[in-house]
Amino acid sequence: MQAALELFVERGFAATRLEDVASRAGVSKGTLYLYFRSKDELLKAVVRCGILPAIAKAETLAEQFAGSSGELLRAVVTLIWSNVGDTLLSGIPKLIIAESGNFPELAQFYYREVIQRGLTLMTGILEQGIRRGELRKFDVEPTARAMMGPILLMMLWRHSFQSFESEPLAIERYIDCYLMLVLDGLRKPNSPEATR
Repeated sequence: MQAALELFVERGFAATRLEDVASRAGVSKGTLYLYFRSKDELLKAVVRCGILPAIAKAETLAEQFAGSSGELLRAVVTLIWSNVGDTLLSGIPKLIIAESGNFPELAQFYYREVIQRGLTLMTGILEQGIRRGELRKFDVEPTARAMMGPILLMMLWRHSFQSFESEPLAIERYIDCYLMLVLDGLRKPNSPEATR
């Protein structure tokens, strides 16, 4: 799967051949077919073994977290970035977006297994913050989508424009600014977190 991930990110889905994956992995094409019936199944396995465990970790963190909603949001974003964004897995969202028109079934798979789960996680964090009185009342569903956008942007940036920057922006600075904008906009003015 590591060989497949590397080739999918380097070449895209359409241009990656199973023969090339087998060659890079040091196995025969026949051996590859013992585990994966098709290239689609191989990509799904890469997503399920690479990205979904990061979401599961974030879900567990959210269930067990004892701090404020703002602190939880920072912990979840940092966890997702370190487990996906800061790895080669961050090239998968770009691949899915680029190939969605030609391979809609893969886009549907990614939406169902990754995006919907991420939105549910983000929605839960926001709803908890409202219930606790840490965040003001707002329309949660579009806000959750808007909050996922900047994380996705940094993943896309990493695989498209970052190589042209003479000094790439440190992700810590980006996350700090992103969370400041989000939390300053969502916190209740009288919340204890409003002074942080």
